[in-house]
Amino acid sequence: EVFARSGKHLTRITPAGEKIIDTAGEILRKVESIKQVAQEFSDERKGSLSIATTHTQARYALPGIIQQFIGQYPDVALHMHQGTPIQIAEMAADGSVDFAIATEALELFNDLVMMPCYRWNRCVLVPKDHPLTQVSELSLKDIARFALVTYVFGFTGRSKLDEAFMNEGLSPRVVFTATDADVIKTYVRLGLGVGIIAKMAYDPELDSDLVPLNADHLFEPSITKIGFRRGTFLRGFMYDFIEEFAPHLTKDVVQEAILRHNKAEVDELFSHVQLPNR
Repeated sequence: EVFARSGKHLTRITPAGEKIIDTAGEILRKVESIKQVAQEFSDERKGSLSIATTHTQARYALPGIIQQFIGQYPDVALHMHQGTPIQIAEMAADGSVDFAIATEALELFNDLVMMPCYRWNRCVLVPKDHPLTQVSELSLKDIARFALVTYVFGFTGRSKLDEAFMNEGLSPRVVFTATDADVIKTYVRLGLGVGIIAKMAYDPELDSDLVPLNADHLFEPSITKIGFRRGTFLRGFMYDFIEEFAPHLTKDVVQEAILRHNKAEVDELFSHVQLPNR
């Protein structure tokens, strides 16, 4: 019995049913891989590629890569899904998307082959006439004097930010949070507080009315990773997308990562790689 019944109604999945459903899922994923193999050898430049990531990656890290990829593969349909780290992990694990790109909550991605792409850090964002612009070198105490506007917990390196304040024994007053750096910038402009955003989210032209203050010495850098389910058949254009996003992740390196048995072995493979900074 796969389902336990109460009269005509299904009430729950039996322990045997859970095993059967897991195995059936694996079979269906392998069937999908067979289809991918067939597509690769029938027309290697046609297909689809779906990516799950956060707003910051989609808005600031990926546009140039997407533009270049579409120019190279105009017949590959690209699908972008934005979500929380939990949603991103689930979509990648159940095969709803091909790639997951994430920074936070990477422990949720243990079932995926996750490879490091680049390091990034934050900047402190204030209006031009703000008192912090007069400070020669910012400290966390300086920042903690003001109300803060930053990312929702669980998004875009927020854990590193909280950890830095906690290690200094400080309790910052976060008055507004958002998943979108553009929204955070809007509320900094309104004078709601001091913004802390990913440095890559500051645009010198569009945000010229705001001042980005260096915070590299205040926060540990975060690492953005790209990953996919084990057993996924990667088509040629998928390897090319990965390498365009992270040039050190060549086809040979990705294939070597696939051969590693667990996260620790994958991390060891990249332990000596000097990641680029954004």
